[in-house]
Amino acid sequence: MASIMCVDIDLNSEENQVPSEGDAKRSVLEVLESEISEANGNVKWLELEELGIDNETLSSLDLSAKCPGLIALSLCGNKIDNVEVVVEEVSKLKNLRALWLNNNPVVENRGNELGDRILQELPNLEIYNSKFTSNFGEWALGFCGGVFDKENPGSIDLPDRPLQQVMDLDLSDRCIQNLINKAFTPFQLPCLSYLNLRGNPLEETSLADLLYVLRNFPSLQSLEVDIPGPLGESALEILESLPNLSVLNGVNASKIFETEKHVVDSALQPRLPEWTPDEPLPDRVISAMWQYLMTYRLADEEKIDETSVLYVMDELGSALRHSDEPNFRVSPFLFMPEGTLASAVSFCILWPIKNVEKGCECTRDYLFGIGEDRQRSARLTAWFHTPEKYFIREYEKHWQNLRAKSLTSPPMESCATKSLNHTEKRALRVYSDIPQVEELLTRPEFVFTPDPKDAEIIWTGDQVDEDMKKAWGITDNQFINQFPFEACIVMKHHLADTVQKALGSPEWMQPTYNLETHLSQLIGDYCVRKRDGLNNLWILKPWNMARTIDTTVTDNLSAIIRLMETGPKICQKYIEHPALFKGRKFDIRYIVLLRSLNPMEIFLSDTFWVRLANNQYSLEKHSFFEYETHFTVMNYRGTLNHMNTSEFVREFEQEHQVKWSDIHSRVKKMIRSVFEAAAKVHPEMHSPTSRAMYGVDVMLDTSFQPKLLEVTYCPDCTRACKYDMEAIVAGGEVVRAREFYNYVFGCLFLNEATHVSPL
Repeated sequence: MASIMCVDIDLNSEENQVPSEGDAKRSVLEVLESEISEANGNVKWLELEELGIDNETLSSLDLSAKCPGLIALSLCGNKIDNVEVVVEEVSKLKNLRALWLNNNPVVENRGNELGDRILQELPNLEIYNSKFTSNFGEWALGFCGGVFDKENPGSIDLPDRPLQQVMDLDLSDRCIQNLINKAFTPFQLPCLSYLNLRGNPLEETSLADLLYVLRNFPSLQSLEVDIPGPLGESALEILESLPNLSVLNGVNASKIFETEKHVVDSALQPRLPEWTPDEPLPDRVISAMWQYLMTYRLADEEKIDETSVLYVMDELGSALRHSDEPNFRVSPFLFMPEGTLASAVSFCILWPIKNVEKGCECTRDYLFGIGEDRQRSARLTAWFHTPEKYFIREYEKHWQNLRAKSLTSPPMESCATKSLNHTEKRALRVYSDIPQVEELLTRPEFVFTPDPKDAEIIWTGDQVDEDMKKAWGITDNQFINQFPFEACIVMKHHLADTVQKALGSPEWMQPTYNLETHLSQLIGDYCVRKRDGLNNLWILKPWNMARTIDTTVTDNLSAIIRLMETGPKICQKYIEHPALFKGRKFDIRYIVLLRSLNPMEIFLSDTFWVRLANNQYSLEKHSFFEYETHFTVMNYRGTLNHMNTSEFVREFEQEHQVKWSDIHSRVKKMIRSVFEAAAKVHPEMHSPTSRAMYGVDVMLDTSFQPKLLEVTYCPDCTRACKYDMEAIVAGGEVVRAREFYNYVFGCLFLNEATHVSPL
């Protein structure tokens, strides 16, 4: 159809011939003569736009002679490229108040120089290229207030108080540095009721002076201003400083006070999908879908399903626009005629929640039930262009706070680690619900009991809370394989918080944000990276799920925000350039044994193993959805290809020409820092009857610096129990797989140090 629509022209007809240079000049002269004729020889407002005017033509027009009283001149969209010609011609127009040279090569190539020269020659100029000059006054304000235009351009000598009838004044994006002058006063603008100051830096006007002037406009009721911006960072504070305002950024003041929103804006522009010309269609669709996706999870009496359901409504549902005061609601509905999920048919139910008349637009609240206590304003960024300045400031404050953290740990009180007593006649009784422990803990110093009440050591994969202690009859004298408050390191959001509170932002932890509390700071970080042309690839991880469940890699800000709907998550800067092994991504699982936090008694097992991705690493966007490219845990999905640790280390050293001992030293230092951070921030974690084993997952970047991924309670040690491993950094002795738990229990409960090294 496009080709049919485009062929109905005759390329050889006179209408479509490109005019010659002489024809173009005659056309300009005709326009000029017409303007002079209509104004009876007294032209004050002249528009010569997109007429192909070049330097020679501009000089030949002799505007100063033909239009000596010119007040406003527009030469937009022409071919002028010579600074000297422009300055020479316009400097003769001494009465000029406004000059537009937008979209001329001379502005694009030498704009700053041209502007300085013109302002020197024309001290009365108030508007230059749509921006206010420092000399703006009544004419510029009158132009923005609708007083002066082509039909009424004003004169050299303006009438007394020409602005006194102005009620609405839009000064947005005028690059105003200092708003306060003799023209912008309550005396000159007594009827001003609406004022728009968006997009102006106002750096030469103090907050106190600006508030003082605005407060004295007797009729000012509605104000639009950047938040954060020249009036501060809080809508609430602005309204408290300007009590006469009834509307701020299009939102009623009463509603702002009711919702306690600091950043408000009723005129947010929709966030449209962005892509590059060479981006494949599937990638474009994936980027755009986050504007439309809906989600839910299925639940029964026992648990919530681990997998979220994402869906898109039909054309009608997807066309519903957002409103903070919607007139409709939408909800997913599953009809199960046979009472089973297999028979389910899904629908979206749409119903009105207000009286709706014919012709009214149907709207819904994209964030129904979510208030400012759950970061509503920030979450709207998924659909709208929200004020980037606000988020950047929040990020900068967050970053400054992290940089101020001390890297030294406070002195800890010393107390002896409690040991367990055992004799040849009396072994230590152990209760465990972990099959590997029951099978492989074979030392005579330990014996199993089926009843936890009778055990001296309880080694369980369940969380031991107060209810469990009561149910099992556990006492404070029994040893348990977990520490109180260990959630501060084994839950991902708590781990980030613990490290940041103690150490700020160490090199071994990627920038990490708890999306439930620090979404604004994450958005600010994202905006800064986008502005500076930096990589913006992030990974989202649920607070407390393992095996990469509900984990996503994306560079799409809308996706990051929308994925909050599938459960609480952290958002962490993706390690886009990891060290690779034969082109594949990998991470390393270390086993840490903790006897005590005070004093610090922590050991690193000689047993560790590498986990390899199956596919070649790639940063192509389509690869983000390939599990076996970007993830390494293949125990539960994908194909597990185990590699002997000693073989991996030898080949890695050879491939990258590095010494593993150097890497291992940095890893040990990092792991100790993690537990020192826990001891510093959560001293209540210490318990004399706690002994625990943790899995610490580590990745290396291209500089072979360790990066902490996560800390796992009661880690899966299947590989340690299945494969004999050479002690790479401990003399090369073979660590027998079937002896793994014998070494672990010997270290934790018998104060031994076989096949472990202290940190």
